[in-house]
Amino acid sequence: MASVFDVSAYILKKHGPMSAMKLQKLVYYSQAWAVVWDEKPIFSEKIRAWANGPVVTELFAEHKGEFYVKAEPRGDHKALTRFEKETVDAVLKHYGDKTAHWLSALSHRETPWISARAGLSDGERGNSEITIGSLADYYGNI
Repeated sequence: MASVFDVSAYILKKHGPMSAMKLQKLVYYSQAWAVVWDEKPIFSEKIRAWANGPVVTELFAEHKGEFYVKAEPRGDHKALTRFEKETVDAVLKHYGDKTAHWLSALSHRETPWISARAGLSDGERGNSEITIGSLADYYGNI
């Protein structure tokens, strides 16, 4: 299985540099659609429901303090299978031209993030997991 860093490296190779926030959202949507289309996660790291949307903490830690991400030194874009690359390519085709804030706002309207943030007020810190099951249930019904 690829790591979140491998997926990030592939996204950056295909799309080019972007904000750390946008990268987080594209990684999230890559995981969501991989669960539906490929019937398995594309990476094993957990996704957390933070106040500004879905975040993979390992990826956040790697790019902490960076607004703009140009490369993913810990990732190998070649680690993705052909099917995983096709999934990420479809995500980039659909979401790649959107801004980080647009993607964040979208995730805030969707059940996986909302459910994981249950009981928290807007802007309140939280670290609940957005589960693979919630991704499969929600995106599988779109």
